[in-house]
Amino acid sequence: MDYRAISAQGPALSQVNADALVVVLTPDLAHTGDAALDRLIDDAVKAQDFALKAGKTLYVHRPAGVKASRLVLSAAANAEPKAFKAAVAKGLAAVKDLGAVHTAVAAAQGLALTTAHAQALALAVADATYVFRHTKPSAPKAGALKKMSLLCAAAEQTAVKQGLAQGEALAHGVTLARELGNLPGNYCTPSHLAHEARQLAKTHKHIKVEVLERPALEKLKMGSFLSVTNGSAQPPKFIVLRYQGAAASHAPLVLVGKGITFDTGGISLKPGAGMDEMKYDMGGAASVLGTFRTIAELQPKVNLVGLIPTCENMPSGTATKPGDVVTSMSGQTIEVLNTDAEGRLILCDALTYAERFKPAAVVDIATLTGACVIALGHQHSGLFSADDELAQALLGAGQESLDTAWRMPLDEEYGESLKSNFADLGNVGGREGGAITAAVFLSKFTQAYRWAHLDIAGSAWKSGAAKGGTGRPVGLLTQFILNQASAGAAAIQPLPAKPAKNVATKKVASKQAGTKAVTRPAAKKVAAKSARRPAAGRA
Repeated sequence: MDYRAISAQGPALSQVNADALVVVLTPDLAHTGDAALDRLIDDAVKAQDFALKAGKTLYVHRPAGVKASRLVLSAAANAEPKAFKAAVAKGLAAVKDLGAVHTAVAAAQGLALTTAHAQALALAVADATYVFRHTKPSAPKAGALKKMSLLCAAAEQTAVKQGLAQGEALAHGVTLARELGNLPGNYCTPSHLAHEARQLAKTHKHIKVEVLERPALEKLKMGSFLSVTNGSAQPPKFIVLRYQGAAASHAPLVLVGKGITFDTGGISLKPGAGMDEMKYDMGGAASVLGTFRTIAELQPKVNLVGLIPTCENMPSGTATKPGDVVTSMSGQTIEVLNTDAEGRLILCDALTYAERFKPAAVVDIATLTGACVIALGHQHSGLFSADDELAQALLGAGQESLDTAWRMPLDEEYGESLKSNFADLGNVGGREGGAITAAVFLSKFTQAYRWAHLDIAGSAWKSGAAKGGTGRPVGLLTQFILNQASAGAAAIQPLPAKPAKNVATKKVASKQAGTKAVTRPAAKKVAAKSARRPAAGRA
């Protein structure tokens, strides 16, 4: 898509040379300063053909006094970027299947356009024009739309250009994540995710990738991760992505994405109804790849690492059984009480592996629990962290990017249900508070660094008639990374190193990984109380 920021306001709006013009109005801002457009708006409202209520639109073909042959009036709830995006989306829906090659968008007089408004427009365009075609030859052909212009005041043009560029890069990442999620499980295998990672590295010179195979994972003693792969014929992969935009001395941010490319539940088999949607259980992995795509285009001054443990969870004669005990890379043993709680089993080894990068912060992203969907529905991703500074940074990024999260509790008392008579901990607690106990389980492997967990089970895809991947939370993650890059010295810093007497050193070597020895908490010492108390808060 060709995005343009064009200086045009007031009387110039009706004379813009475009095939279609979408005008965004609000209940408080109902005019444009252009006589022809304002006369049309007033007449439409008076005739009750158009109402200044959120979601209302009016299509006018060849309007008098307007150069564009197609005009859409679209009402927004208010002047905020979120409402602006919704109004643009409604306007585009009216013209995207017509013959308009160039569509211009104008805002009501008094609606000040910012970088966020421009970014929101680019995301609305990407969403409106996305069609999954990979396995559906009969899918509609691409529409005529090739050029989008956002009409603004001269003083707004710089901010609008920046927002359009950032929005276009973000749309590329979101689209990649959606495309990977929508692929069926027989196409999107662990090997396919590894291939996509390598393609990113080929296309973007700022990305480096390494894929660890089973022998390397065995050498690393990733027994928890490997236990999930026991029933599948598909080989597991551990994908390591690196982006270096800052000096090597700068501690990186680490993203860890759950990559279960299909989840049957294993021996703890899921019900058949809706199981097809378990192809989306690699939504965390898809969001990491999508975020790297966007970051590679925007090139912020930050160091970033992506870790993707990926495999299938299948039942067979060799599959892990309920009651089996496995040993994680950290040395902690886990009683597998339910093989359908497999995401945390692959993530815990990846979180231990993350220590070697001495990160500023680690964020894992996973379609982890149905319990999070029950708690939050499909509006917000669930955010869990005992680190207030990191949690607030992520919540703020979600608000800025319109990809919101809601902070959930992480009190230590929830961990009581994870106790096991036969291992250091069980992989599930009771039914109550399932999303929280899953996060508490992961926290047992994150004591060496600042950590947050995003449960995206309710936000990574939609069901029903609109079934499909959403590409979330690429927007939240990207904004978080950009904010950290721009903060410089004020960005989140790594935790201070713990005294040597509080840790046990264990060398985990791998020629393929090419990394140094790992220092981590003693296997059987689960963390002491954190000084940063968790709190539930609004995104």
